Amino acid sequence: MDLNFSAEDIAFRDEVRAFLKDNWTDQDRKDMGNGLSMDHDIPVRWHRRLAEKGWAAPNWPLEHGGCPWTPTQKYIFDVECANANCPRLISFGLNLVAPVLYTFGNEEQQKKYLPDILSGKTWWCQGYSEPGAGSDLAGLSTRAERQGDHYIVNGQKTWTSTAHNADMIFCLVRTDPSAKIKQQGISFLLIDMKSPGITVKPIITLDGQHHVNDTFFDNVKVPVANLIGEENMGWTYAKLLLTHERTGIAGVARSKNRLDELKAAASTEPTGMGQAPLIDDPSFRAKISQIEIDLMALEITDLRTLADVQKGGAPGPESSILKVRGTEIQQSIAELFLECAGYYSQPYVKDTHWGNYEGEMIGADYSTSTALQYFNTRPATVYGGSSEVQRNIISKAVLGLR
Repeated sequence: MDLNFSAEDIAFRDEVRAFLKDNWTDQDRKDMGNGLSMDHDIPVRWHRRLAEKGWAAPNWPLEHGGCPWTPTQKYIFDVECANANCPRLISFGLNLVAPVLYTFGNEEQQKKYLPDILSGKTWWCQGYSEPGAGSDLAGLSTRAERQGDHYIVNGQKTWTSTAHNADMIFCLVRTDPSAKIKQQGISFLLIDMKSPGITVKPIITLDGQHHVNDTFFDNVKVPVANLIGEENMGWTYAKLLLTHERTGIAGVARSKNRLDELKAAASTEPTGMGQAPLIDDPSFRAKISQIEIDLMALEITDLRTLADVQKGGAPGPESSILKVRGTEIQQSIAELFLECAGYYSQPYVKDTHWGNYEGEMIGADYSTSTALQYFNTRPATVYGGSSEVQRNIISKAVLGLR
């Protein structure tokens, strides 16, 4: 794989930069704030602008609205969007359920759902984790009993990000509770969030924000037509979805941008009264250097994965490598930002909620969201499959250990 930019790649980079300059404005950045909120309007606004350009789903097959880009061009697009501080598109529709639909869904389901996912008309959320089934997802207990041409769904999902804004939810449900192996007897259902019997209750996380929810199903009727593939084969479809999710969580381009911001902050933050900037401290420089080395290695792995997908494949077990290292790097960068800001992050505490301080701000601008960013990255090594689970996958599927 040639990682050098060709003349065509450079022309594409310039096209992306021009588009971002015209379509992601200073007002958009002001509206986005620190970028940590799951506000519905901002990512949808950006999604629809990309959809009008034909750039909303670069990883989709061309026949469903994807982009004819090379792996390098996809990489360039991600880097330029990160550098411009564009919002991340909500991935549940575009990058998670869509690959399941265009791989395993029937033609009717593809025609019904894919266009609205591509355009940003519908907002999706994911119904996987349960109070007793998180990392051990196959232990889920939410049940779907077939009655004629409907399923009746009962149970609870938790940590359902953006469910309070979602139009649809894709769920793993147990359709055969007598299955001897827990991965069997699970089906993949698409459920309208406006269905009677669905209740969404907010979970306020440590950063004081509303990202996630508990979602309850009380005798919810779901048409059998909303079943993906075959009944009791949902685990097979879920595994494909999880590889796409874990690849996306790696966030290489965003981490590169954050690392540059960290270097800039440390270049102006003194180690003490009248002393040299923090970036000149040997211990701090060593920490930054280690992150940069790890990020370069992760970037090459990410590009190799993109190249395999470009050839028609799907992310494989290497997605677990990307997920583990990517999230660890995100946490390390957030920790160094906190170290850089020091006590200047403290004024943004009020009534134990972070980021709600209304008094006079002190310290550098970047310190405003330092604590928010730190707390926001703590669950990154858990959601999408904990690091412990990912290492088990790597040991078996990549290293061949038993």
